[in-house]
Amino acid sequence: MNAKGSVAAEFINIPIEAREIAPDIIQVTGVGNTHVIQTSEGDIMFDTGLSIQAAKQMSALSEIYPEINLSHIILSHSHADHTGGVKFWYEDGVKIITHVEFEEEQRYLKELETYFWNRNRTLFPFMPESPPKLDLLSTGGIKPNLLVENDRPFKFTKGGMDFEIYALPGAEGSDNLVLWLPQKRVLFSGDFFGPLFPQFPNIFTMRGEKIRKPFEYIKSLEKIIDLDPVMIIPSHKDPLDNTFFINEGIRKILGATKHVHDETIKGMNSGKTVEALMREVRLPPELSITQEHGKVSWAVKSIWEYYSTWFHFDRTTELYAVPQSDIYNDLLGIIDELKMQKLIQNYIDRGDFLKALHLIEIVLFDRNYRGPVLNFENFVLKELLKQATDTTKNSYEIYWLNYKLNNNQERLEAQ
Repeated sequence: MNAKGSVAAEFINIPIEAREIAPDIIQVTGVGNTHVIQTSEGDIMFDTGLSIQAAKQMSALSEIYPEINLSHIILSHSHADHTGGVKFWYEDGVKIITHVEFEEEQRYLKELETYFWNRNRTLFPFMPESPPKLDLLSTGGIKPNLLVENDRPFKFTKGGMDFEIYALPGAEGSDNLVLWLPQKRVLFSGDFFGPLFPQFPNIFTMRGEKIRKPFEYIKSLEKIIDLDPVMIIPSHKDPLDNTFFINEGIRKILGATKHVHDETIKGMNSGKTVEALMREVRLPPELSITQEHGKVSWAVKSIWEYYSTWFHFDRTTELYAVPQSDIYNDLLGIIDELKMQKLIQNYIDRGDFLKALHLIEIVLFDRNYRGPVLNFENFVLKELLKQATDTTKNSYEIYWLNYKLNNNQERLEAQ
């Protein structure tokens, strides 16, 4: 089941293998799965994996299905681990089907490639130091010739098999779509549910990208409930084929997303701060699902800023281009360092690790600092890591804390 096993950073360890997962359906595993639906009039491909694995996926597929004859390539969305193999597979005459927003999503991701690459590599160190430059491996440049609009599914029949493509935004972005095989009641979900099932959704990603629209995701979940799949084939990890588990899982995701959305709206209208709501909004026991990928408190903040933007109507300085950090060195110049260290220690002793970290970050904003506050940071980061591991197990929080601990260790060793 997808609720067990690895999360995003461990996908690189998944072996590349081709296997038949249902009659006429082949899955080639990897960081991102490539799927082939066989028909007597040609084959349909859904998602194409990561470019650096495409050649191996092609080789694995040829071992069990050497006579592939592609007529369509359907892409669930514009992320590189789903579109990377297109340039390997595409031939003249093959139709490439995407969401109508695909090209816009592809554009901004390509224009910000360096920026996002560096952020992603912080969390996923297995990535190369820089984006691939070779055209065959590079991102972008995919030109779809069939576009699917929201609320206007694209349907066709091939070799007696019906294919229905639904634009379901709000999951991995505004260009998300799924493939439905009504005769088999099989849903190719791409990244719609994320790497774990059921999981709380990643309404935003801390690594970057546009905020995803929570209410769109709610409507998209309702559409999938209406389809009533007996099998879900995601583009990461294994298929799901337990109907009860699927139905219960989707309803939990829907209920959890609506609950967090509605509680955030209620709190905003009652005048609560975003920080207060991040602390207060929780999933009720009956809607409890893993937060290893998406995290409730981050979703609260994301929903808040999606509806009301970046200015919270509390600090005037937010309107201007002088950050608070510009006064840190001056502030430290008038504060007794030993008293600062004692206050940090008092916070730590009381378990107020985040208050301690606020003070620590003021001191360590000076990248040349070498002193005992580095040891305080090391302790606090380890405590936060333990809390994350013992509670939500959120993978992105854990990746970030490990990254900061590594940085801290480098500074300690340089003393």
